[in-house]
Amino acid sequence: IVVLNLYFFGSTGRWAIMLLGLVNVSLVLAILPRSIRHTEFSGALKEALGTMLLVSFLVNITGTFLLAVNSLAVAQDTIFTAYPAMIDLMGDVGLIVGTTATTKLALGFLSPSFSSIKKHAKNIFSIWAASFLLFIVLGFFSLIINEALSWEGIISLLPVLVISNIISFVAISIISYGISILTFKRGLDPDNFVIPIVSALADSFMTAALFVALLLMM
Repeated sequence: IVVLNLYFFGSTGRWAIMLLGLVNVSLVLAILPRSIRHTEFSGALKEALGTMLLVSFLVNITGTFLLAVNSLAVAQDTIFTAYPAMIDLMGDVGLIVGTTATTKLALGFLSPSFSSIKKHAKNIFSIWAASFLLFIVLGFFSLIINEALSWEGIISLLPVLVISNIISFVAISIISYGISILTFKRGLDPDNFVIPIVSALADSFMTAALFVALLLMM
């Protein structure tokens, strides 16, 4: 919010944003020479660089879908009120699926193959049930906040949230589990891959699912 306000403040605000960016770069340049010799630091840096490039690309995809959602006439304030919590919740869902899978893989409770997802199905279903309930709660909170709590408001909003929840959950669960298997097989640190990639993918999947749900409800 601060950055957006600075950006629209004029040239002074934009110079302030650039200055903040230069401060970050300066801090990195100050830390890098002293830490690059450490194996753990350099290894984490190499793994994270590729991940961050992918995440930057995915963020642009999310923005594109969000513009598409905004362009639909059926998009309402109630949807945009719930949207930030929806993408955050779906990111948490993906991380729970991924991190529980990597833990089970490390303990030997799951085999490193995608077919072993059947043994993880109970956990995945429990996670989906919790997310489904929370999406309904978010819908009612959004309707209350926007003073639109009525039968018509419920009928117009909740089906959109339900459809987007199902679509995004299926997509993020499959991808999250697949990434967990891949990182385990290659001996990579899941914190450098599963968490940032799944978080970024969850935003993209959730926004795309919301767009599809709105199209279906038109």
